[in-house]
Amino acid sequence: MSEADVAITEVRAARRARADRPPMGWNSWDCFGGSVTEAEVLANAAFLAEHLLPVGWDTVVVDIQWYEPAPGVGDYERVSQPTLDAWGRPQPAPNRFPSAVSGGFRALADRVHVLGLRFGVHLMRGVPRLAVDLELPILGSTAHCGEIADPTNVCPWNPDNVGVDMTAPGAQAYYDSVMAQLADWGVDLIKLDDVLYPPIQTAEIEAISRAIDATGRPMVLSLSPGKRLSTEHLDTLRSTAQLWRISDDLWDDWSAVLEQFQRLARWAPLQRPGAWADADMLPLGRIGIRAHVGSDRLSRLTLAEQRTLMTLWCIARSPLFFGGHLPDTPTHTLTLLTNPDVLALLGSDGSREVIRDGSLVVWAAELGETRWRAVFWLGDADTELRVHLADLGCADRSSVTELWSGRPLPVVDGAVDTALPAHGAVLLRLDH
Repeated sequence: MSEADVAITEVRAARRARADRPPMGWNSWDCFGGSVTEAEVLANAAFLAEHLLPVGWDTVVVDIQWYEPAPGVGDYERVSQPTLDAWGRPQPAPNRFPSAVSGGFRALADRVHVLGLRFGVHLMRGVPRLAVDLELPILGSTAHCGEIADPTNVCPWNPDNVGVDMTAPGAQAYYDSVMAQLADWGVDLIKLDDVLYPPIQTAEIEAISRAIDATGRPMVLSLSPGKRLSTEHLDTLRSTAQLWRISDDLWDDWSAVLEQFQRLARWAPLQRPGAWADADMLPLGRIGIRAHVGSDRLSRLTLAEQRTLMTLWCIARSPLFFGGHLPDTPTHTLTLLTNPDVLALLGSDGSREVIRDGSLVVWAAELGETRWRAVFWLGDADTELRVHLADLGCADRSSVTELWSGRPLPVVDGAVDTALPAHGAVLLRLDH
């Protein structure tokens, strides 16, 4: 094996190691859409570092259209003047990111790193339309952006870019140049968009993964969005990325949360360190400030529904990215994010659904001798349930603690009684 091959192998291993547990952090999408500013990113980073970093939340992600000086709110319109460099690579819009005038996102990433956090950015698949129209050259190639463009393969909901024809000379060089710049800025995570809608964009995913490896910086790759994503793509996903979305965007609507149960039941048994199926961001707290969906609001999910969401995401070991404006987070929501006994599930094993019967759903997970069981009630009215430990595979356990409340539950005749609100959940840890 050549020195170059050894280096690439080491970078790939380091990328997986950086995601040995499901990543946790904040993302600007749910609250600011494509319009977040540097000041807003730093305000959320400071809050994350002070209040959430101690329990593992360590990543700040600037979502879509950071290159757009005047992003719209609501449906996308054609971007006519994205900020680009001479090589057709997107640059932070300086009116929104003032520190960008001295070297892209490097100064912002440095400020995030000083807080003990990682820095991530969103990236659309493809080459910017403006770079194609201007026939900008490609760094490291004699080709121009128009020569690699594939106008027949475009994103159906965002017209900023056109696809890249990976058979064209200069195509890999273009992605190499983009990833090299992100690495130079100090980026730690890339959220790559428009790659998992059917048909999955395998060629561009593989090209971007190769380009990351070539930088020498182990940037974690997160793929989006995953509407109708099939497990038949598992080998490709595991070999190229560390996270991949398994649904379209999730918003603060109970019916959307309900749909994630069947998706996570399919993907959770396949979870493993460095390769995580992602049920999407947590639409909690204050969202919709300048978002593409809905108006400025606190999450419309009830407290019981929020607890259900957090319980399911944790026991299924989905990545956790909070979507609300952190400085305005209600105390009850912050409590959901900082319960160490619940977050311990992210380090568990064997996540799986064990019961689905009408409105009753039960999940299981283990770590060594520790046993967790999540009991979900999806019905529209409150209920009381008697849960038999034998049905949970825990007949040998005598101590049961409900982790959201911290209360012990008495075991009587091999069962525990619990009251569940509509759309609610209890999370049980069963000890000897």
